[in-house]
Amino acid sequence: MRNLYVTDLDGTLLNKDAVVSPYTCEVINRLVEKGLLFTYATARSLTSALTATAGLMVRTPVAAYNGAFIIRPDTEEVLHFSGFAPQTADWIRGAAGELGIFPLVYSVIGGEQRVSWDVTGENEGMRNYLSRRRGDKRLRPMKGQDGLYDGEIFYFTCIGGREELIPLYERVKENERCVCHFQKELYQPEYWCEIMPYQATKAQAVLRLKKMLGCTRVVAFGDSYNDIPLFQIADECYAVVNAVDELKAVATGIIESNERDGVAKWLQSRAEVTQEKLLRSGRYNLYNL
Repeated sequence: MRNLYVTDLDGTLLNKDAVVSPYTCEVINRLVEKGLLFTYATARSLTSALTATAGLMVRTPVAAYNGAFIIRPDTEEVLHFSGFAPQTADWIRGAAGELGIFPLVYSVIGGEQRVSWDVTGENEGMRNYLSRRRGDKRLRPMKGQDGLYDGEIFYFTCIGGREELIPLYERVKENERCVCHFQKELYQPEYWCEIMPYQATKAQAVLRLKKMLGCTRVVAFGDSYNDIPLFQIADECYAVVNAVDELKAVATGIIESNERDGVAKWLQSRAEVTQEKLLRSGRYNLYNL
């Protein structure tokens, strides 16, 4: 039996300051050194995730952009990529345009990940997002629509008020070629409507990663709606106490909150139980934790 442990970041592993606590780093790094297969699946880009998880030892490929990418965190080598078919990206572009919504457009241009947007359509929520990413080499501000949709598009983020974005969400969620998440931003007052290809989900990415690594089981941790498909394919799944009720309803169990290092404490507890069993059997390796 070979377990793969997968956690969400924001609201699950990260605390309210959007960082990993020293305690969580110490526990997980120690277990990884002993053989724990640990990774994360996040809506963040790898660049953003690496900043938030500074100090955390992750040797296993990670799922970024809600599963659109599987990437090696040390070399940034892309192991899998899921993008929109051109006609689907055009349809989303048309739907957003009809509703007067200006999206952030994530694409691969010339082999580089870029985030493009029309500066004439910026709102306060977009400016909040962009202000936290100053100096990010992905940023590609555009004045107008020309070139905005260049490259292989794999993600759209629309930021604004709830009533402004609901019509887009209602329209896109009915399109079987898309996955659409709509929720309030965790650290700000705005709402986000995130759109990705139907094959780009945390669940799909983790199943691919499970196969790549030759694992037999998946143990998952999360807090929000976009973790529900991941929980559905996991062998065990644990929601932090601050998770949405819908996720708790499909969880194996409830653990302490992200503010109280719930994931790390659960892993430490599991390790102690496993270590006792291994000592009794004469084996001293936590590889199968």
